[in-house]
Amino acid sequence: MPVTKGTTIDPERTRAAILQAATPLLYQRGLDGIGVAELCARIGVSKETLYRHFGTKDGLVAAMLEARGRRVRDRLAAAVAAAGEDPADQLAAIFDALREWHEEPAFRGCAVVNAATQHHDPAVRDIAARHLDRYLRLLTGIAARAGAADPAVLARQLLILVEGATVVAAHHPAPGAAGQARDAALTLLAAATAPPAP
Repeated sequence: MPVTKGTTIDPERTRAAILQAATPLLYQRGLDGIGVAELCARIGVSKETLYRHFGTKDGLVAAMLEARGRRVRDRLAAAVAAAGEDPADQLAAIFDALREWHEEPAFRGCAVVNAATQHHDPAVRDIAARHLDRYLRLLTGIAARAGAADPAVLARQLLILVEGATVVAAHHPAPGAAGQARDAALTLLAAATAPPAP
């Protein structure tokens, strides 16, 4: 990321460019799969520049995880918004969006959950908790709009299906995890919103 002589350096733009270049490498290789020297060489920045903008490699990793978590949550929220007003359609859209993500050639599972599993570090675990909380808010909204008796409980059950489908898609060769989780989620939603039997 060389800068032409006389060019004004924008720290926010430099930080964003480093983050954009480093993210695919950290995701593909894992947090411990690439050292700082190789990472800097691959993305074309000096260690000093990396440290100036992120403090440490851990700072870069934290920024990457936060950004990826927001991006996936925004993708799912956009799918929900595009699905219309029916909560069942909104829920199905989440799993359809997951299936598209799982089918991407570079898919390696959820970077945030992978990191929390790989590093039992309080900072990474906090990022993972915030990531899952964003999912829970999205799913709780769907459960509440559907009229579930206990939207928070239903949302947690749905979250288990969302995360479980992503783990299975990343680590098990059988296809269709998102579709199977979608079917289970719609069954849960229907059961949680069915009128009580007379």
